[in-house]
Amino acid sequence: MAVWKLHGNGKDIAPDAIVLPEERLGWVRTLGFGAQHVVAMFGATFLVPIITGFSPTATLFFSGLGTILFLLITGNRLPSYLGSSFAFIAPIAVATGVQGDLGVASFGILMTGLLLFVAGLLVHFLGISWINTLMPPVVMGAIVALIGFNLAPVVRDNFSQSPVIALVTIISVLLVTVLFRGILGRLSIVLGVIVSYFVALFTGNVDTVAIEQAAWFGLPEFHAVSNPLDNPALWGLLPSFLPVVLVLVAENVGHVKSVGLMMARDTDPLMGRALVADGVATVFAGFGGGSGTTTYGENIGVMAATRVFSTAAYWVAALFAIFLSFSPKVGAVINSIPAGVLGGVTVALYGLIGLIGIKIWIDNRVDFNLPINQFTAAVALIVGIANFLIDTGTLLFNGIALGTVAAVAVYHFMRAVQKVRCREQRVVKY
Repeated sequence: MAVWKLHGNGKDIAPDAIVLPEERLGWVRTLGFGAQHVVAMFGATFLVPIITGFSPTATLFFSGLGTILFLLITGNRLPSYLGSSFAFIAPIAVATGVQGDLGVASFGILMTGLLLFVAGLLVHFLGISWINTLMPPVVMGAIVALIGFNLAPVVRDNFSQSPVIALVTIISVLLVTVLFRGILGRLSIVLGVIVSYFVALFTGNVDTVAIEQAAWFGLPEFHAVSNPLDNPALWGLLPSFLPVVLVLVAENVGHVKSVGLMMARDTDPLMGRALVADGVATVFAGFGGGSGTTTYGENIGVMAATRVFSTAAYWVAALFAIFLSFSPKVGAVINSIPAGVLGGVTVALYGLIGLIGIKIWIDNRVDFNLPINQFTAAVALIVGIANFLIDTGTLLFNGIALGTVAAVAVYHFMRAVQKVRCREQRVVKY
């Protein structure tokens, strides 16, 4: 059987054995695994700026920088890639829709990063039990689900701009998912976008002028964050971003635990560091015009398939993302993707975000025979999907913010009343 040489520890390893974070393969193989991580993260990472109007090159730059910061803060002991988080799409749409300025949305991203940083410190020093108490699975599942389903009207608007191209996109995604296995199957979203992009290109639905005029090399397209001292109304938009903190905590916790299980290591002591690192990366992105970041399940899927957890591969992926960010040509190609393509891909994408919340319920065996779970999920989902709004003139609460509050409030209110009632009846089990 062939063996791979591990650098730095003098031993050989079989190709099907686990390569741990501190272990290093030869550089040729490390570059190859790093390239796989670039491919895995690229589709989702570039979709977020396209959907939100942010700069693709700035987003790529901060995803690479964020990954490097993550590796440094976690002491190179936790392999992970930080890419664009879909949880930011809805609040960014609210912020830009109200004030029409990307700098306003960047302020929301920056503040989300600061709150995630604080949450990471609390987890590091106090443990994670307080999160489980505040947001049990029924609450967390509802919050994640409503963030995806709240975006349904955006999908409809994009789809209606070019229904034929949108249908080509969704059919391409479905076919790739069914026909291919392994890494190609995992890349069904990005491959579907590529197929439909070429269809749009050949049918004259892509504006190539900007691509032809763009330089091959240049600085990423950064933009500044808005200053709340100059625009006090910024504070009023923060409620739309606050639920994202809860989602990022849930994503990071789930991903860190998944990696630990695959490596047969206890990664819980690194949980706080991971949250701090993602918070710092998101703050940097907010300052410079990048999308907020999160740990990427796509790259965890690559590790599950390859059993290679060496952090060296993530350094390669991060540096390559930064290199791509210095090509305006790449940014122009990404910006030229038609609305119809986005309409098709987001039909599946936003639905999948919603299903992640439902999967949280299934994985944690949430019992929906219990009224407390029924009403927690039911009220939160309707508030989020219908996009209830409260605008006080100073603060704006959209469906995601109100749905999140509803999920937490309904659960803990019913739980508190239930405890009082059981105490009065001297019932031990409730």
